[in-house]
Amino acid sequence: MTQVFKFGGASIQDAAAIRRLGELLARFRSRPLIMVVSAMGKTTNALEALLAAAREGEADDYRDRLETLRRDHLAAVESLFGARTGPVAERVEALITELDRRHRRHAGRERPFHYDQTVCFGELLSTTIVSAWLEEAGMATEWLDARELVVTDDCHQAANVDWQATAEKVRGLAADDRIRVTQGFIGGTAEGISTTLGREGSDYSAAILAHCLQAEEVTVWKDVTGLFNADPRRFDNAVQLERISYREAIELAWHGAKVIHPKTLGPLQQKAIPLTVRSFQDLEAPPSTIGRDTRFDTQTPSLVLREAQTLLEVRPRDFAFMDEARQHDILGRLVEAGLHAGLVDTGAMRLSLCLDGHPERLEPLVASLCADYAVERRDDLTLLTVRHADDALLAALGAGRDSLAERRNADTAQRLFPGSQCRGTWHIPT
Repeated sequence: MTQVFKFGGASIQDAAAIRRLGELLARFRSRPLIMVVSAMGKTTNALEALLAAAREGEADDYRDRLETLRRDHLAAVESLFGARTGPVAERVEALITELDRRHRRHAGRERPFHYDQTVCFGELLSTTIVSAWLEEAGMATEWLDARELVVTDDCHQAANVDWQATAEKVRGLAADDRIRVTQGFIGGTAEGISTTLGREGSDYSAAILAHCLQAEEVTVWKDVTGLFNADPRRFDNAVQLERISYREAIELAWHGAKVIHPKTLGPLQQKAIPLTVRSFQDLEAPPSTIGRDTRFDTQTPSLVLREAQTLLEVRPRDFAFMDEARQHDILGRLVEAGLHAGLVDTGAMRLSLCLDGHPERLEPLVASLCADYAVERRDDLTLLTVRHADDALLAALGAGRDSLAERRNADTAQRLFPGSQCRGTWHIPT
């Protein structure tokens, strides 16, 4: 059955990484195989900066950034193929020329549209180089344009998939043993206009193709060995979770864990396709798998820290109850602001919201609420969410910290602390 592999930017960040990718694939001979590949390294960030320079009329900055993109990709070509000339270099040059042409053509269009016509070139460049290198290494390969496979609407920067049209496009895609190399994050409208799929779009691309092809498994290759019960950068004794369910992974992602986005897991859950996270740096390390089995979800508590949080305590000015009508009004404004509340708690005369501190979205929301409600605000807070915790663990985690807000149900506990009390490394009590 078909396998889908997804490789992020870190796994193909330069020529040496692309060589290692070829060595990895030589060890995994299962076919048919679909490869979904991101842009190289930090190319997406570079393209976003290029877009900003173009839209702000900074011609010199734009030309410098475009030349840097060209130079960096041709350097990878030279390292892999021995020269900056030849068929692969010509395809890279043609893509850079087309990128420049599109900027000139779309400079006056709305930003989301312009964004999608720009950023898609990161994946087009990377897959052009990767596909050619796999052929050079003796692996039968076919390059495919995801803009012709993943059919979407025209909601730019967050396009919605036309599942029926996409299924028709990919039917028969894995008909032989060639490795199909395509792009993550991007799609196209029925009219052929480039779109992007939003946050975690490359993982989502892998899930879309797996769903439509009834794949056996999706493997996401990362620079870590798998999924952990806490961020190893913040918790010195975080442990790997070898198996969790779709439901548990979705809960963790909802609360801010850097796992797999729920948008990715939905199509896989519907077809019961497992998703495995493996390390491209340590092929012998045991992976983590997300699937239907729920037996392991409660064995190990999982912890999520969200920092730079803001707490808003919203109260009616007339000392009335915080009834359903007022909650509806406040939460509606939250939706319009494009913000997600990591913690929501209500009392008879108040509604508490813990929000990410994005000034460009938060400040207009606060101004709107202050016009009609009494609002108290606290900034620089840290929200701790713990799944499957007992009282002793929660008490130990909260020791020496002032709890400013709390929420708890049968499987999730949340506490909000001053950020100044949460700096540095945490330790999970055992």
